Amino acid sequence: MTNKSTICILDDEPIVGDRLKPELEEDGYEVEIFTSSAAAIKRVEEQCFDIFITDLMMEGVDGMGFLEKVKECCPGSAVIMITGYATIESARESFIRGAYDFIAKPFRLDEIRAAVKKARKKVRR
Repeated sequence: MTNKSTICILDDEPIVGDRLKPELEEDGYEVEIFTSSAAAIKRVEEQCFDIFITDLMMEGVDGMGFLEKVKECCPGSAVIMITGYATIESARESFIRGAYDFIAKPFRLDEIRAAVKKARKKVRR
């Protein structure tokens, strides 16, 4: 049994996961990447992660649908929404549905790291 925090990254653009995974692993997290919402949902049904980072706009189940599935299966997990289509309305809707944070693309790595660090403290309480 590991004491490392676990992170699931879902983004249909592979570059996002490829960019975040090594950085977050370097910070001591266990990270799994998904580019398909269907595959990520299947994984959520098998295992809860401490933190989820998900894109908002994707083919199939979008980020809002994924957020709802995470909240249903893993209510103690924190969900960080990332999107290239940030609006006040999408941010508000994310928070209403239970997102922990909302970050616009293009993001800086330090923004993600800070959000993950804060989310980890919330999840560990």
